[in-house]
Amino acid sequence: MRSVKYILAPQYFLYFGILGIYLPYFNLYCYHLDFTGFQIGVLSSLRTFATALFPLVWGALADRFLIRRPIYLFCALISAGVWAFYLLTTDFYAMFAITAFYGIFHAPLISFLESFSMDLLGNEKNSYGRLRAWGSISFILTVIVVGRAIDAFSTHIILILILAGKLMFFMIAARTPAPASVRQKTFSTGARALLSKQVFTFLAAAFLMLLSHGTYYGFFSIHLENLGYHGTFIGITWALASMAEIFVMINSERIFRRFSYEYVLILSFAAAGLRWLILFFATSAALILLTQLLHAFTYGAFHVASILYIDKLTPSEAKTLGQAVNNAVTFGLGIMTGFFINGYLFDIIGAQSLFAISAGLALLGGGLMLYNLKHMTASAQI
Repeated sequence: MRSVKYILAPQYFLYFGILGIYLPYFNLYCYHLDFTGFQIGVLSSLRTFATALFPLVWGALADRFLIRRPIYLFCALISAGVWAFYLLTTDFYAMFAITAFYGIFHAPLISFLESFSMDLLGNEKNSYGRLRAWGSISFILTVIVVGRAIDAFSTHIILILILAGKLMFFMIAARTPAPASVRQKTFSTGARALLSKQVFTFLAAAFLMLLSHGTYYGFFSIHLENLGYHGTFIGITWALASMAEIFVMINSERIFRRFSYEYVLILSFAAAGLRWLILFFATSAALILLTQLLHAFTYGAFHVASILYIDKLTPSEAKTLGQAVNNAVTFGLGIMTGFFINGYLFDIIGAQSLFAISAGLALLGGGLMLYNLKHMTASAQI
């Protein structure tokens, strides 16, 4: 088991290191190319549209034909090649095309990696948080280093760094062992389990949670720059959020011994509502940094609980598809819709007002999750 973790941990480290460059700084790079808020929102939503659609396609193929590993390696390599084309243009329409093709192949990587982790960890699934923490550690290091590099050079440096990271990711991913391919039931039988009311309500709530993150992921860095903060401070804010989530991930096994996945998820929704509400009026550095500590709940606890919860609800015949559906609805459809709506409204009402809307969305999602918990409790008593 230890050797498996040595293979999986570097992949989380590289995947979220790349994300630590892309998420805080790619939209800022586009902003410096004089793209409008709407254009930035379109590019962001296009990639997340691919995240909503193609993990389902790739995941269904992987489970149906038992070819998860070949698809994983193929997508890792091709997405790196497509990213290289960003180095050749700054034209919006060319970048639109590159983003579309990049999303097709990059989209399934994280859901496939989560599926490998759930399978290979076996009876140690509740220790997943410790494994995933390597991604957060990488995110911290990346946002700080790249933030300083941007101050010293320019936002153009992020393109080369991401390309290098993706090539390294592919080389390490090639060491991932194939999961056991014994099938107890048909794929279609397993896939139908994802249509249950419990799964549907959870996915609707999770969609609202990530929809509420649209302002944060799409325009938080731009919002801070407009408040007068520089790249180093922006990097520190993102790094602090990751430090907070690491604390939860390292202690996730202990947390889930005391609390159910449902209770942890409900707490995460409440924390998100509070976080976005504070950012609605926060302008001081101290208060902004304080909100980043809530990332421990809004991302750290929420993410780990979501991965384990959907794994619990999904039969073995559709594990890859289950993680793909979860990722598609949340970081795909949820973030895509959030980017698109926020991109349109950013030029009209600004990021500050958008955070107030985000707070309402997070609390609505928490209400759905609370309903899910009460429904499960009532069903168990019948």
